[in-house]
Amino acid sequence: QVQLVESGGGLVQPGGSLRLSCAASGTIFSLKTMGWYRQAPGKQRELVARISSGGSTNYADSVKGRFTISRDNAKNTVYLQMNSLKPEDTAVYYCNLVFSANSWGRGTQVTVSS
Repeated sequence: QVQLVESGGGLVQPGGSLRLSCAASGTIFSLKTMGWYRQAPGKQRELVARISSGGSTNYADSVKGRFTISRDNAKNTVYLQMNSLKPEDTAVYYCNLVFSANSWGRGTQVTVSS
């Protein structure tokens, strides 16, 4: 199991930016594809961005061009830079392994509102 702790959420106005961080425990982090997920009230959790061990990235259409995922394997950390935020980006954001089963962290709340 990889333990995950998300941080960096908050309240931001539409058009604003936030940078989320996810600190992971364990030695396998650098070998794994990591993803950022989000869950809005009343909706299913969805994958919004993922990054492979080699740094290849993929994004959901809803965030493409606005969000950037990155990782620092030396720090066992994955990041999500979110720009041009919209009210519909409001959700709890989680990071997790993409292709392996793993427990979920507590997530970090992002609220986009004027």
